[in-house]
Amino acid sequence: MAGIATATLVSPPRRLQGVAAVLGMVIVLALASALYMEENGHWVTGMTNYVVWGLPHVFAIFLIVAASGALNVASIASVFGRTAYKPLAPLSGLLAVALLAGGLSVLVLDLGRPDRLLVAMLNQNLSSIFAWNIFLYSGFFAVVGVYLWTMLARRYSRFTTAAGTMAFVWRLVLTTGTGSIFGFLVARDAYHSAVMAPLFIAMSLVYGLAVFLLVLTALGALGGPEAPPDLVRRLGKLLGILVAAQLYFVCVFHLTNLYAEKGIALERYLLLDGGVYPWLFWIGQVVLGGVLPLVLCLGPRTTSAGQLLAAALVVLGGLMQVYFIVIGGQTYPLSVLPDWILHSSFGDGQISHYAPSLPEVLLGIGGVALAMTLVLIGCSVLRILPTTLEHHE
Repeated sequence: MAGIATATLVSPPRRLQGVAAVLGMVIVLALASALYMEENGHWVTGMTNYVVWGLPHVFAIFLIVAASGALNVASIASVFGRTAYKPLAPLSGLLAVALLAGGLSVLVLDLGRPDRLLVAMLNQNLSSIFAWNIFLYSGFFAVVGVYLWTMLARRYSRFTTAAGTMAFVWRLVLTTGTGSIFGFLVARDAYHSAVMAPLFIAMSLVYGLAVFLLVLTALGALGGPEAPPDLVRRLGKLLGILVAAQLYFVCVFHLTNLYAEKGIALERYLLLDGGVYPWLFWIGQVVLGGVLPLVLCLGPRTTSAGQLLAAALVVLGGLMQVYFIVIGGQTYPLSVLPDWILHSSFGDGQISHYAPSLPEVLLGIGGVALAMTLVLIGCSVLRILPTTLEHHE
């Protein structure tokens, strides 16, 4: 960060206090919802014995995946040597840590017994992909923390490239681990695929950059540096390219399922006959989260306002995509005994149904509020933000 003037966030007190009050209120409601679900049991949610990961998991996975992609700008600056993005690298690192913290908070509070997390931490089962991710998440905090330290403490700036390279590699491994949670679940036909890992990497690059653009704009409205239109357009074009890559992996995933005979019924359910899930896929993921952002970011008449709209659509479409993957994949019958038909009074082999409850909605939104609160605190305490971006275009 040598040669770049940085400062803390200086915002009009009333404006900052108003934002902080709203975020604090959402966090309190989320904690109350978590306590309500823990005291009464998960029967008060929309979850069942078949759909064991509900809407909070959708928010948690979105935030965790976006945390990896939030390092895009920092990686472009430190690893690929594009100095124009160097002033924004600390914000990129802070946002990555905040998003991961928000996602993991939702994940822990949605367990039903958060205290039993200690059991998983003290009794490691290294044959479980879930155990691997404990190391990946904690390692991400450590690696990005060191990376931020090298950027903020100028006497250690000579280590920034090395730390940035390590963070770049770790984020790819982390997202691979998150995608492998689904890819390794052999009983879930909608999950079990090696394509899940590269698909989640593509999703992380898209979600993280979209969130970064929105947060940068919001901080500018709160008193931070105004992002020049040219910088927004460049990041917007990169977002469009990443959206195209994500759509490519989505196509590969579904074509892979269609290639095998047993996958035809699954794809018919997810893409045509599955009630709300085809709508989430075609309207949410493909149109809102894919086609429209492509047009807005890579069209002949792109504008910075249009690309910010594209970022917002990517976030909305991304939440629908994660809901489609997580919930839709659970509602399809388990493949417990392949090539056998199960009949029982318990409903084996039947399509499951799920409708999120209000406590689940509040808990999920609370994770987003926590992440944004951590960003505000970090920007207000640390010299994260450049004083200006105009001469760095």
